[in-house]
Amino acid sequence: MMKVGIIFGGPSREREISFAGGRTVYDNLDKSLFEAVPVFVDSLGNFILLDWQFIYKGTIRDFYPPVEALPESEHGLQIYMESLGELSIEEQDRIIAKAGKRLQPNEFKKHFDFAFLALHGPYGEDGSIQGLLEWYHIPYSGSGILPSAIGIDKAVQKELLKQNGFPTPDYRIIKYGEWSDKQNRRQIFESLVTDLSLPLVLKAPHQGSSIGVSIIKENDFDAFEAGVERSFFTKTIYKSQWLAIGEEKQLMSMKQLVDIREGIGMPVVLEDGQVIYHPEALFNHINHTFSTTATDSITLTNVEHEQQILVEAFIQGKEFSCIVVQDELGEPIALPPTEIVKGSEVFDYRSKYLPGLSRKITPINLPTEQIQSIRKNCSKLFKDFGFNVYARLDGFITESGEIFLNDPNTTSGMLPSSFFFHQAAEIGLNPSQFLTYIIRTSLAERLKTGKDTVRLTRLLQQLDKKIKDEQAHRQEKIRVGVIMGGYSSERHISVESGRNIYEKLSSSVKYEPLPIFLTGSNEAHRLYTIPVNIMLKDNADDIKEKVLYFEQGGKPHPVLAQIIEEAAGITRKYTGRSLQEPQRISYDQLKNLVDVVFIALHGRPGEDGALQAELEKLYIPYNGSGIRSSQITINKYETNEILAKHGVPVAKHAMAMKEDWLQDKEAFYQNIEAAFPYPFIAKPADDGCSSAVKKIKNRKELEAFTTLMFREMEELDTECARTLSLGFKEEFPNKAGFLIETLISRNGAKHFLEITGGLLTRYSPDGTVDYEVFEASEALAEGEVLSLEEKFLAGEGQNITPARYAQDPERRQKISDKVKEDLRRVAQILNIEGYARIDAFVRVLENDEVETIIIEVNSLPGMTPATCIFHQTAINGYKPYDFIDRILSYGIERTRMKAEI
Repeated sequence: MMKVGIIFGGPSREREISFAGGRTVYDNLDKSLFEAVPVFVDSLGNFILLDWQFIYKGTIRDFYPPVEALPESEHGLQIYMESLGELSIEEQDRIIAKAGKRLQPNEFKKHFDFAFLALHGPYGEDGSIQGLLEWYHIPYSGSGILPSAIGIDKAVQKELLKQNGFPTPDYRIIKYGEWSDKQNRRQIFESLVTDLSLPLVLKAPHQGSSIGVSIIKENDFDAFEAGVERSFFTKTIYKSQWLAIGEEKQLMSMKQLVDIREGIGMPVVLEDGQVIYHPEALFNHINHTFSTTATDSITLTNVEHEQQILVEAFIQGKEFSCIVVQDELGEPIALPPTEIVKGSEVFDYRSKYLPGLSRKITPINLPTEQIQSIRKNCSKLFKDFGFNVYARLDGFITESGEIFLNDPNTTSGMLPSSFFFHQAAEIGLNPSQFLTYIIRTSLAERLKTGKDTVRLTRLLQQLDKKIKDEQAHRQEKIRVGVIMGGYSSERHISVESGRNIYEKLSSSVKYEPLPIFLTGSNEAHRLYTIPVNIMLKDNADDIKEKVLYFEQGGKPHPVLAQIIEEAAGITRKYTGRSLQEPQRISYDQLKNLVDVVFIALHGRPGEDGALQAELEKLYIPYNGSGIRSSQITINKYETNEILAKHGVPVAKHAMAMKEDWLQDKEAFYQNIEAAFPYPFIAKPADDGCSSAVKKIKNRKELEAFTTLMFREMEELDTECARTLSLGFKEEFPNKAGFLIETLISRNGAKHFLEITGGLLTRYSPDGTVDYEVFEASEALAEGEVLSLEEKFLAGEGQNITPARYAQDPERRQKISDKVKEDLRRVAQILNIEGYARIDAFVRVLENDEVETIIIEVNSLPGMTPATCIFHQTAINGYKPYDFIDRILSYGIERTRMKAEI
């Protein structure tokens, strides 16, 4: 079996997306064809054969550098490896040993036959790693050295675009040396406005993921100066502003400043040449300087700042992204270009990687001739720039039809929601199959270099044989219907969970997944089998729109039909089948299509027992708890009531009902205020995923929350939304009642933390249910409650697993065992089955007595790639696929036992 070294992480500012992309590749490589070998690159450029458990951490900083290597940080500021200062090789080796084993490049061949590059930005996309691998005779994915070097440098690309006859917006370069002389700055701005007109687009030329990009719309020198500093990764802090904001906001400002995506990162160099490595030292330096000297500003510059930045004229038009792939003859095929409909001016990091914040429309909404014109231009650029295997080309098309291509990338983000998989699905390739295509095509491309031809030919022949064999045995797998979507405010996260389950199963040797989309209402569920291209649409609403389009007799877009025909050779080789249209099915038909169901829904329906009841009628096995247990845990109020009766600590709670509010609003508010002093928590009783969970601090916020929750219209009152600081596109459900709980606080405890703990069940030999409770994760919220991003977006938030109950390992374990026992008891009281996630607060008192206060129980917890349940299962030796396999096996066994009764 071919060993594939997945190289991910790296020194660049995009390392978190690379880390999450590496995990996607690790999980999605076809297990019947490849053995995945994780090779993590730290920010100093060390190659580490990573212990696989660490792949399932939420962010790099959750495990590296390890806790033992971290210096004291009074304010708990998180760091990457580069903030530890100048380390000797011995010191680095001690740190590396905690995460895995150091790999020298000359050892690569011992560990893997092929390198899959999931690195981004400098060192990963610029030809550096490609050159290193060629030196050591390791075939690798994607483009070779020269096209990679071109693909990383936006300034060089501009010249090449011009030379090859591609229209490109007019541009200028600002050199760092010129900018450093502050006398020049206003003149630079004025000449740019004269030459290029407003708006101006500022870009850091060697970064991706929209890092260091700003758009200057107004004739505003201050905004321009701030934007240029952002692109150079330099920042001036002014004394008057710093002292005016107070310590709490200074700390928030510091976290943003040292963030590698939004800020300038660390280490930084001061104007006198002094280098500061740790954010805590920087924080102290700023405060000390401003309190002891007359200095009115401090300028900080990242040690790896850009030497020049690109300033472009703004293009008004539709923005698109197009993946180009090679067929087996080496000819480019442009996949359907995707239109990016942004929520903000810039398609920024959050918009790119959090589902639901932007929309991807494929193909772009244009006449067929214009779509084909975009594809033709993209294919030409792919050839002219000498790209190989695949590339991602971005651009704009103006109202007059002029096409501007910019930022050609030799690699692409590899999160499940990325263009990379989204467009490949349009020719019928699921993520596992697309990765196989890339490896096979890359091998063939490396063969063309004339190096190592005998070995590469053998690898290619062996892979082709295995691909054929796998297709021959597809019918022998267990068929799993993965039900996703729904109609609650959690539908987008449900789709993310469902896709993740589908992808883990589609790369397995045991299961054949079938994606099923559920929509409709509580009164009537509507089920549809959906093809992979519809499953990988941007979010649940996009999927629903497509499903209804085909149900009403819609036909595939003519461009898609043509691309499917052009790519038929690729699709046939890797899937053995053609793309199907969505089909409405009944529960009876579902029984004939699948052997078992994985419910990937959250909230209602799915977690409320209704779907379970339909499946049990037909003896279709499913994951998770049974009907009655689901009916209880969906309702946080009822869960609280039952647990309280059994003596389990829960927050003081009450339901606030719409009918009481309509009857007498003032009495409604006064009754709540009399029972629950501010601040308290208000939330829906039957929604999860942090949906509308708010800390209510005063009457104005209570009125706003109530008005939104009990509104008659679908639209949100803008004043109420502003009062509650609702985020962009933050959904707010409409209910007949909501839950109020006391705010759980430290209450004199020595240690106080919020945790989330997962569990798994199995049958013991006597047929009783055994509970395996995992080490809980400690959840750290940036704001007042854990946000959607912190729970589900790769690289956001921080979950520390296992939770830090105490510094001493023995005491920590003792406390952990008590918490796990408390969670087990909750699961037994509620008759939880399969798996679940229980959220709680833990108070550790002076005598190490432990109090576990339950917040909520999720019978179908989120299963997105970044969710912390996978960090917990990894500690117990389960990769995500193993965990999912156990969940399904339990469901199958439960149904078999019921059928025998």
